[in-house]
Amino acid sequence: MTTQRPNGLPVILDVDTGIDDALALAYAVAQPGLDIVAVTTVAGNIDVYRATGNTRNVLAFLGREDVPVHRGATRPLTRAQRGASHVHGTDGLGGADLPESQRAIDVTPGPATIVRLARERPGELTLIAVGPLTNLAIALNVEPRVAEWIPRVVVMGGAYHVPGNITPHAEFNVWADPEAADQVCAAPFGDLMMLGLDVTMQVGLSREVWADLQQRTDRPAAGELAVRVGRQTFVDAGMPQMYLHDPLAVAVAVDPTLVTSETVRISVTTSGEEDGRTVSVGPGPTQVARGVDADRFLAGVHRALGVRDVTAQ
Repeated sequence: MTTQRPNGLPVILDVDTGIDDALALAYAVAQPGLDIVAVTTVAGNIDVYRATGNTRNVLAFLGREDVPVHRGATRPLTRAQRGASHVHGTDGLGGADLPESQRAIDVTPGPATIVRLARERPGELTLIAVGPLTNLAIALNVEPRVAEWIPRVVVMGGAYHVPGNITPHAEFNVWADPEAADQVCAAPFGDLMMLGLDVTMQVGLSREVWADLQQRTDRPAAGELAVRVGRQTFVDAGMPQMYLHDPLAVAVAVDPTLVTSETVRISVTTSGEEDGRTVSVGPGPTQVARGVDADRFLAGVHRALGVRDVTAQ
């Protein structure tokens, strides 16, 4: 079992572990500058019980079974869960069939864990949220000072100047719990970065890179994970690339210069035909990413997966 360096950037990862969440965990584990303090899970791509099991199994597969995993919200704040098994498969990992982790789930629920860690380490933590924002919204409702205690939040969510990926107007994570997203966007975080489809649809693992990993016999655990979870995208769906929505959020937490952004106030539509739409309503405190250095990001992903040629393809 490996151990991360103790002096890295301390982060909480909030996930709904499907395919790209698994790769986000792999990317995070590969970063020597990150200290993964805890992982919290939420209902989103799949139900929270499968998401929690997937998270534990992925971390164990990557040699990080020591990272505590806390099961979070079982459903959105005010509505039934709306999943994405059509993208991630019924198991959420595209049939990856990972060995079962032997570590028990940590008993403190996800939102309570966020509150506790924020209170214990005020001004230190970065929260990386790559699923619906239910856990963070609950934490804010329980303890509004979370917005003061956590100095930086990086969210994969929204579609600002591009169409949605679940409806013409909405990106999945926001659409899955728009009330939670609206609360988070309204909270007084000092540094809130929203990475929407505007930038995440510009970065993908190519079929060529995936095929190269398949052929290698010396691929590391992260590369093997990518091969297994990629079958849903490349074989079953026949797609030319696998979008790296969630790994980009981890990368930006490590290196904010990967993206350029505008600073606005975001409102989230919570009803009607445009349910889940993220709308800019003028100047404000939230950073919304507009551009991404795709080549530099993909080079880092390729390194994490053990691709021989890390030049973006």
